[in-house]
Amino acid sequence: MRKVTVTCIVCPSSCRVSVREGGEGLEISGHQCRRGLEHARNEVKNPMRMLTATIAVTGADFNLLPVISSAEIPKKMLIPCLRTVYGLRVQAPVKEGSVILRDVCGTGVDILAARTITRAPAG
Repeated sequence: MRKVTVTCIVCPSSCRVSVREGGEGLEISGHQCRRGLEHARNEVKNPMRMLTATIAVTGADFNLLPVISSAEIPKKMLIPCLRTVYGLRVQAPVKEGSVILRDVCGTGVDILAARTITRAPAG
């Protein structure tokens, strides 16, 4: 039997939720709401995370473009996805919300520009 304590991040209460895995499934206690129950269950069974990073940009006053995933990806896929994202390079201009990479590592999640970057003035 494995016991895990999860701090819920869904609402400002930040409940400390205890999750016990046993032969009969999960025993979850300490949550103050249904959302806390779901968060704890998901965190133990299939943890998900947003991916945020920066990638190289050329032709702009800035060297880096912040990017973010369009949805959460499985935590176990973060490192492979980051390796792929860090290999990207874009040319300015880039508009915030533009898709930089579709379906990163087969997750079904897109990588989006998190900022508008304009082309550097000539000269």
